[in-house]
Amino acid sequence: MATNADVKALSFEQALKELEGIVGRLEQGSVPLEESIAIYERGDALRRHCDGLLKAAEAKVEKIRVATDGKADSVVPLDGE
Repeated sequence: MATNADVKALSFEQALKELEGIVGRLEQGSVPLEESIAIYERGDALRRHCDGLLKAAEAKVEKIRVATDGKADSVVPLDGE
């Protein structure tokens, strides 16, 4: 298993897929305690990463400017560039 430090390099889809796998393993209840703790911590790091990516995407959507005809006029990047 990769370290939690590499989580930031994952795309939303990659992180979510791995998180779903972790949840499935924990729900089965057949993982030894020490491993359960380790994969739970990994899952928490993945959850926080996914949450951050979703919040960033939400902020970008909120920055979309709408023209008078109701169509998207322009988009302002989240970082202001």
